[in-house]
Amino acid sequence: MSLKDKISEDMKSALRGGEKARLSTIRMLLAAIQQREVDDRREMTDTEVLQIVEKLIKQRREAAAQFASAGRNELQTKELEEAQLLAGYLPAQISESEILALLDAAVAETGATGMKDMGRLMNALRPKLQGRADMAQVSNLVKARLAG
Repeated sequence: MSLKDKISEDMKSALRGGEKARLSTIRMLLAAIQQREVDDRREMTDTEVLQIVEKLIKQRREAAAQFASAGRNELQTKELEEAQLLAGYLPAQISESEILALLDAAVAETGATGMKDMGRLMNALRPKLQGRADMAQVSNLVKARLAG
């Protein structure tokens, strides 16, 4: 069963269970997936669906931060709950020590020595970490490693 099929099944169960907030979030996710499929004129792979999920989580967290700074706590809470629900579709997250081990292997593999090699290093890490780690955190670890 593909990830998209699982999301569709979850939507049906949320509809049957009368879970309005969950249903709304899942519908938003499916709409984003279907829009991308229409734009690209092809079925999305699980990896591409994970990218969409990550993008939506990032948007929710950014919106929550803006609502918090504006003092709109009820909207901040709603955005964070949506991000949490979406995070349930991501695979198990890996620890920072595992990320650092993969980073060390990628540095050895690519021969990265300085900040000019960051793009090449991130491209080597992305397929191994997509959906399993926060790519902003990975980026910060790569910068720290390349800086010194």
